[in-house]
Amino acid sequence: MRVQPFVLSVLLSLVVLFTPASGVPTAPPGTDKVVHLLLFALLAWTGRAAGIRVWPLLGGLVVYAAASEVAQALLPIGRSGDVLDALVDVAGAALGVGLAVLVARRRPDRETSSRL
Repeated sequence: MRVQPFVLSVLLSLVVLFTPASGVPTAPPGTDKVVHLLLFALLAWTGRAAGIRVWPLLGGLVVYAAASEVAQALLPIGRSGDVLDALVDVAGAALGVGLAVLVARRRPDRETSSRL
């Protein structure tokens, strides 16, 4: 199992999601949605690589998406919670898991290829 990339992804997500508004760089409209999508796709991808089963991983990421938006709204960091951000997070998680599953299906079985 490869746990380190998942742990680093979680740490990255904490920085990205909870940096105070004053520390968030300005960007063109919609950039934040792309960041949310890619961040949660990365969490899902590395979560699968770490050996976390699909449904617990997706369930955990859905809870994390909702909780992060609620926390952004409640914490004194100058950020606001956004339902659309949470939905994009969930889409990113589904994308990451879907890609991980597709790649896993296309890889030859390691045990079989080592015998060749």
